[in-house]
Amino acid sequence: MISQKTIDKIFSTIRVEEIIGEYVQLKRAGSNFKGLSPFHEEKTPSFVVSPSKQIWKDFSSGKGGSAITFLMEIENFTYPEALRHAAKKYGIEIEEDQIEYSEEQKKAQTERELLYKIHDVANNFYQEILWENEEGKTIGLSYFKERELHDDIIKKFQLGYSPEKKDAFTKFAIEKGYEKEILEKSGISIFPENTPTGIDRFRERVIFPIHSFSGRVLGFGARILKSNVKTAKYLNSPETEIYHKSNVLYGLNQSKQAISRENLCLLVEGYMDVISLHQSGIENVVASSGTALTTEQIKLIKRLTENVTILFDGDAAGIKASFRSIDMLLTEGMNIRVVLFPDGDDPDSFARKNPREFVENFIKNQAKDFIDFKAEILLKEAENDPIKKAEAIRDIVKSVGFVSNALKQEVYLKQVSTKFELSEQSLFNELGVQKQIVQQQQPKEKRETNVVKLEKVQETLETINPLLVLEEKLVELMLKYGDYVLERKTPENEVYQITVIEEIIGHLEEDDCEIISPINQKIISEIKFGIQQNELRSGNFFMTLMDENIVTKTADALVNPYELSNWEKHNIYFSKEEELIDRIVKDVVIRHKREYIIKIINDLKHQITEENSEDAYRKIINLTQLKNKIDEKLYRIL
Repeated sequence: MISQKTIDKIFSTIRVEEIIGEYVQLKRAGSNFKGLSPFHEEKTPSFVVSPSKQIWKDFSSGKGGSAITFLMEIENFTYPEALRHAAKKYGIEIEEDQIEYSEEQKKAQTERELLYKIHDVANNFYQEILWENEEGKTIGLSYFKERELHDDIIKKFQLGYSPEKKDAFTKFAIEKGYEKEILEKSGISIFPENTPTGIDRFRERVIFPIHSFSGRVLGFGARILKSNVKTAKYLNSPETEIYHKSNVLYGLNQSKQAISRENLCLLVEGYMDVISLHQSGIENVVASSGTALTTEQIKLIKRLTENVTILFDGDAAGIKASFRSIDMLLTEGMNIRVVLFPDGDDPDSFARKNPREFVENFIKNQAKDFIDFKAEILLKEAENDPIKKAEAIRDIVKSVGFVSNALKQEVYLKQVSTKFELSEQSLFNELGVQKQIVQQQQPKEKRETNVVKLEKVQETLETINPLLVLEEKLVELMLKYGDYVLERKTPENEVYQITVIEEIIGHLEEDDCEIISPINQKIISEIKFGIQQNELRSGNFFMTLMDENIVTKTADALVNPYELSNWEKHNIYFSKEEELIDRIVKDVVIRHKREYIIKIINDLKHQITEENSEDAYRKIINLTQLKNKIDEKLYRIL
């Protein structure tokens, strides 16, 4: 178990904007950063990161919290896994509290955690075979050297080799204490009926580990080196609980910083394309790993940039793949350019035979926007056939139809109009036809518009509990301004000082208020326990807890979705909330007291019987008088 000292060090060292910046393209917005939500589709950025408070809030999905909770959300990390990942990034040594785990606790490890662990063990095994084993060096390392890869690049991408012996890794893992079930579920080992002890899936192949965004090994790609064997050239890990090939881009972990820095992603097809470009010094590149590009993969890129240049082979298959990718990228609002390499070349071979500057200039100069690219390819096929030419133009207009931004659509159509000497009106008409076709092809639920009914709104308004609203505000004030010192006066007019937490907790205990929300109960219990320990527990304390609901609630309290413009430069000044804390706390406390009295009065009215009626009526009269005094006090405040 990670020691509290280490946890405190992690939270004091990590920077939320740096961790989130690896997953989301952030832009400065006043003292905060803003970006598109990685959890919810949106066109206007509502994802806010506050460096000063070290928290984030996604207003489109409602999620929020610290850098650690972000890692838990985006990577499906457990709390300890997120802490370890952050510690590794910042070079913090993990100290463990020495705790003896029972057999039951050891078995409580989730299958997901074991899958990550066995992939890590396998990855280390394959690398060790490549560098230390004679067979690995003679066959595997020699192959990579023939592909002109340097040692540092081989190590950067953690390339490895699986030996010829059919159960080398399976036997190794079982001896390490891993069970057959997890080896089988990982897909690294296979257990056929005729070999119940198991065999290695990737034997006698060079290994390309496939990493998650954060660098965890999810699966493997493996290339066979023998040419006379009747089997697939490349073999990939099967789908597992942690590996879904449609959700992964090869090289993204190694390339994400360069993509964000360059504000451009180069999209290629294969593992070696990525690796060779990296070796040449071009690092903002990822691969779809030989599979058709998916919406999920595009969204991974969009976290970092909206600009994509597709680098595909100049053969028919490459061109077909680029056509499919173009329409998908346009649908997701990406800006696209396409580069086709000369016949016989792909990004791997081109990068190996040419210096970096030449490759960079080639990509820059040869990149065409999707209209010019499709026009060049399709018109070459159409030659002088007017029907084929019309079909080619229709295909280009169809692609424009995938663009959601109306202004971009108009610019593209003007470009098509100029290029083919056609009227804009005829192109807009064709665009309308293509949009209808695309819309009809969509699932019915996507075409239906959600209508918010008035009755639902009315029902929501009627169910609002004013006491709960005020309770929420009291908790928010304690989270935001808990240690803020208020100046108060006794009935004898003596001045004394009290913190926001102490005043609000004093009010809740004085009136023996029942807390409505379970989350608020937890927060208030923590605050009360802190007071007993002579500690004021406000926002920063709750951001370090493992309770996701509490962390999200704290982020809600601490992050403001809007910031006032800098009106001071125009000599226009507004009061800020922190300047009015004294009055706000007093006002909310007294309003909460009033609503609590009303609740007690209503409860008494419902409980009146003949036996207790006189006592109940007397209490109701006294409480009503107290409520009236509070009303007078509120009127004076206003």
